[in-house]
Amino acid sequence: MTDEHETVLLVDDESALVDLYANYLGGAYRVLTATSGEEALEVVSDAVDVVLLDRRMPDMRGEEVLREIRSNGIEPQVAMLTAVEPTVDIVDMPFDDYRVKPVDKPELLGLIETLLERAAYDEHSQEFFALASKKAALEVGDADDTDEYEELCVELEEVRERIDATLDRIDTRGAFADLAKLS
Repeated sequence: MTDEHETVLLVDDESALVDLYANYLGGAYRVLTATSGEEALEVVSDAVDVVLLDRRMPDMRGEEVLREIRSNGIEPQVAMLTAVEPTVDIVDMPFDDYRVKPVDKPELLGLIETLLERAAYDEHSQEFFALASKKAALEVGDADDTDEYEELCVELEEVRERIDATLDRIDTRGAFADLAKLS
């Protein structure tokens, strides 16, 4: 379910593409746009829920923009939306999803809905989905036979185990005690 108060920042140096994506999203979200990394850093704030960020921009690369956003303590969901095929260099980038352009309207809307849903998850679950997105991107980019990919898989399994341990600690009877009283 979308909410017109949810804000999406589109960042791409191709203004025609920014306009197209803004048109796709305009009826469902509050849309902010930037056609450079520096402009994106001026526009982004805690009010932004999702950032769609191009990797290749002439003034400032997308990963630089992303690191600056994170270093400023701003924590929107970020998807790298780019024509750059993923390689192992993405493993250390603090994004939440990675998509290779072109994307159509249903894919773009689905991506934003997924990112907004993930934002409601706890920190471990968000980390899990970010790692799973990187793993999938590397598999699509045929970079799944590298040491970095293997390390990512290990990290993903460790996060999965932490989530499972947390779930195991939840007392099912206690969690559902109120339901038992109703029957």
